[in-house]
Amino acid sequence: MKKIAIFVAIVALLALPYFGNNYIVRLATVMMMYSVLALSWNFIGGMAGYPSFATAAFFGIGAYVGAILQANGIFFGAAWFAAGLIALIFAAIMGRAILHLRGHYFAIASLVMVEVLREVVNTNDQITGGGMGMNIPILKISVEASGMLFYYSMFVVALLTLATASWVYHSKLGFGFRCIQQNEAAANMLGVDSTKYKTIAFSLSAVFVGMAGAIYASWVNYIEPPDVFDIFLTIKPVVMVLLGGMGTVFGPIIGAVAFLALEEIVWRNFLTIHSAVLGLLIVLLVLFLPKGALFFDYRQFFRGRKK
Repeated sequence: MKKIAIFVAIVALLALPYFGNNYIVRLATVMMMYSVLALSWNFIGGMAGYPSFATAAFFGIGAYVGAILQANGIFFGAAWFAAGLIALIFAAIMGRAILHLRGHYFAIASLVMVEVLREVVNTNDQITGGGMGMNIPILKISVEASGMLFYYSMFVVALLTLATASWVYHSKLGFGFRCIQQNEAAANMLGVDSTKYKTIAFSLSAVFVGMAGAIYASWVNYIEPPDVFDIFLTIKPVVMVLLGGMGTVFGPIIGAVAFLALEEIVWRNFLTIHSAVLGLLIVLLVLFLPKGALFFDYRQFFRGRKK
């Protein structure tokens, strides 16, 4: 039954650009990007239990690497792949440096990465354009074709991220991540190389985000440091995973869809105070769904309502 539902969902998403208008395609593209961010964060935060706030760093690296390569005449597909590879290498190197930290110490160290990278990019006028931002070459295709290209590109990356998450969850690697989450000292005693496993989890949380960042840069045609190194790009994936269910395969996607729906509703109805209203709704949802939507006992809820 689950496989049939997944197949139907994939077919529907593949057909969506042919039946939806430009607004629907744009919204679906954002949903795919959010799914990539949430699924990626789930490797390190949900499965391994390390509260990373480095998502914006990987997204920004991917955006600027992709933009710089395209500005130098590299084919956009190759630029997107290279952006993911550079983000992965950066995460592996930085992971070795900061993953010995735990709890809020690791969280702060990962957040500092975002701020440092933003300042580095902001002060490098020759390569990144500095605070003035950077233009990305516009693809010479129609608006409709452009929308479909970026939608399907984000869709493929989201599908790759989901497939990787499913494989990791059911593999020895996923078991090692969960052992580290439960008790890292005990995991080491059982023969789990926690340093290696944590580095892999941190790298997996970067590679697909880097690709998504590069696709986003090509999609919007212009990037600047505050845009792609935005702190909200770090906070949103955490909230999405909390909404859907930490450490699960499909929970991050459910959380991404729910978060995007909330975001759109709040934007439409509370334009001037959207941030405050969205923040309040998120707090309430996290309080009443502490384990995420996948772990909520709906039958018990409706039995209580009937009484």
